[in-house]
Order: sequence, then C-alpha cells, then structure tokens
Amino acid sequence: MQMQFPVIKPRLSFWQLWNMSFGFFGIQFGFALQNANTSRIFSTLGANADQLPLFWLAAPVTGLLVQPVIGYLSDNTWHPFWGRRRPFFFLGAFLATVAMFLMPNSTSLWMAVFVLWMLDASINVSMEPFRAFVGDKLHPTQQTSGFAMQTFFIGCGSVIASLLPTMFTDWFDVSNVPVGGGIPDTVRYSFYAGGLAFIGAVSWTVITTRETPPEDMKAFRADVEKRKGTLTALREILGGFTTMPRTMVQLASVSFFSWLALFTMWVNTTPAIAENVFGTVDAQSAAFQSAGNWVGVMFAVYNGVSALAAFILPVIARRTNRKMTHLACLVIGGISLASIFFITQKEMLLIPMVGVGIAWASILTVPYAILAGALPPQRMGFYMGVFNFFVVIPQIVGGMVLGPISVALLGGRPVATLLLAGACMAIGGLLTVFVADKGEQT
Repeated sequence: MQMQFPVIKPRLSFWQLWNMSFGFFGIQFGFALQNANTSRIFSTLGANADQLPLFWLAAPVTGLLVQPVIGYLSDNTWHPFWGRRRPFFFLGAFLATVAMFLMPNSTSLWMAVFVLWMLDASINVSMEPFRAFVGDKLHPTQQTSGFAMQTFFIGCGSVIASLLPTMFTDWFDVSNVPVGGGIPDTVRYSFYAGGLAFIGAVSWTVITTRETPPEDMKAFRADVEKRKGTLTALREILGGFTTMPRTMVQLASVSFFSWLALFTMWVNTTPAIAENVFGTVDAQSAAFQSAGNWVGVMFAVYNGVSALAAFILPVIARRTNRKMTHLACLVIGGISLASIFFITQKEMLLIPMVGVGIAWASILTVPYAILAGALPPQRMGFYMGVFNFFVVIPQIVGGMVLGPISVALLGGRPVATLLLAGACMAIGGLLTVFVADKGEQT
C-alpha cells in the first residue's frame, strides 16, 4: 500500500512561499563560507594546491551518504507538531552551527578536514528535505516559482556570507593575517556570524510553515511499518537507481558536468587568483589572504546575480521552455568561467562572475523544477536524495582526478583548471537538449 497525499494543492501566497524558503538563506551561509574559504583554510594550515581537490572530497562524500538516507527517512516521518521535513531542517541546522564554530578554530589540517565532513553532512541534513518540501506543498504550476524563491534566498545568503571576511577587514579593522599558522580573525568571525544566521533562518521556516499530514494516516503508518528495518531501507535506497524516472536519468548527465565545473571553480579559484592576479603562492602571506578576501567578493557577485536571475528565469522559461533556458544559462556560465584564465586585473574578475551567476541560478532552479514534475509524490524526498548522487559523484571524480590532471597536463597552475571547468559547464548545457520535460511550465 502506498502512502497517500492530498491530490489538490492550493496555490500559496508570495509570503507563504517566502516563509517556506527563508531557511535556505541560512543554509547558504554554511555553503558559501565553506565554498569561499575552505581552500583558504586548508592552504593556511599547510596544504599544497594539488592536494586541495583530495581534501575537498570530504564534502561530496558526505552528501553521497547523507542525502538519500535523509530523503528516505523524511518520506517515512510524520510528527503532529514537527511534520515530515521540518525535524530534519532543525536538526541539521543545529549540528551545522556547531561545526561552523569549530571550523575556523582548526589547529591542524586534518582537524579541518574532519570538521568539513561534519559541516557538510549537517548542511545536507537540512538542505535535502527543503527540495522535497517544494514538491510536497506546491501545485505543479508553482513549483518553478518555489525553486526560484529558494534560489533567491541562496543568492542573498551567499552574497552576505561571501563578503563577511571583507566586511570584517574593511569595516571593523579585524586582522586578516594568520598569526602563528592559525586562521585569520576575519575568517573566524565570519564563521561565527554564519552559524548564527544558519540556525536563525531555518528556525524561522520551522516556526512559520506548517506541513499537510498524509490524507490517509492509517495507510501511511501501515506503509511506514512495512518499511521498518535497516536492510529494508538499504534495499530501497539502492533499488532507487533501477527505478529512476526517465527524465531523472537524462538530467543526470547534465548535472554531472555542471557540478564538476562548480567543484573545480570552488576548489581552485583562491589559489588561481592568488597566483595569477596577486602574484603569490605563499598561503601565509598577506597577499594570499587578500586574494582570499577578493574571491569572497567574486563569489558574492555571482550569488547576487543568481538572486536576481531567480525571478527572471521563470519568465524566460514561460516564453521559451525550461530546457532552452537551462542550455543558454550553462553556455553563458561556461564561457564566463573559462575567461578567468585570461584576466590579470582583479576588478575585471567581477565581469565573468555575472555569467557564472546566471548559470548558478539556473542550476539551482531549472533541473529541480523539471525533476519535481517527473517524480511520484509519495517518494519525492527519496528521489530528490537519489538525484543528489549526480551532484556529488562529479565532485568526487573531480577530487580524485583534478590534482593529477593539473600537475600532468596543466603545469600545476590552478588557473588553468578553470578553462576545463568552463568547458564542462558548456557541455552540461548542450546535454540539456536530450532531457524530456513533461511537467507544466510556470
């Protein structure tokens, strides 16, 4: 017997969409600070540039393990007060906040790697159910708008989080120089502020948004009882790969190249800009730390653009279609990302970030909107978790091969890997042509 959900979902108001998505504002403080500063922290603690992709493996591996499990558990959870997804929102936010206070206080490289595992796992516990939340609550005609609202908050949270080290340096005169091999105060205070923002924003969504209970609670409980047991859960999770809807399989290749490009950018931008623009490879130097701050500004620009583009993409998709919208955005992002290789003036680096922001907005919106229309409602969380395999597997592949490729073929120059990243993003865009989008346009 399958779990039953209400067939007719009412259209929600703007402020209801706002409240149910606001938690992503806090979640993105965690991701943005991680993406902009992890390579900086690892380098400051002694990692070489070619080692960074390997150390970054902690992040995608945790996503690979956590998201399908959390999706499965949230599908099979119901509490009279907490609902289905909200218990996981809050638990993940609490653990992520703890990790964000620990990360900048790492005293060794291996401690930082361990805390990255903890931080990324906790973020994934919060984030995965948010994707299913849209499918649970929204009518199909509002799903693209729902994911666009999430993208808006992702952009806003990322802008502020990415700029925090620069804000602490320029506005409050906080030291940006590592002392005794430790993490600069600007980074430490940024992670503290980010942790508070994370728990605060997620708590807002938990408090202001309610979930609709299963239509047939007796059938739901019987189905949950039937699915109890670790072996049953493992069998269903692994079996999900053989029952994926056709659209999900097609989106997998698009996702692979998109996220391989993003991972390459996150890992290599700081050492690339430090060497190519600031003229240093010494992670203990003031110039390297200044490069780290400027990368935060660059990432703030692409996230700010994505926040604005989130409201434009549904309009473009209605007038064309979601596939062509995604194709165009990824090609623009790929060309922009590759152009960083040729830029040696720091202010000029902000221009390609506009194109990257357009691609980022589409990556966070369009594939999930297409996917939500192709998934069975009773397994929305589970399949969203399985789809995350195609987000993290390319990052794992990147972590394993980017270092050797950089040394063997690209002269060990991190900036050269951004050419490869741009090509991957454009390929992902072209593969969108082969995706079948059967959902309603919004």
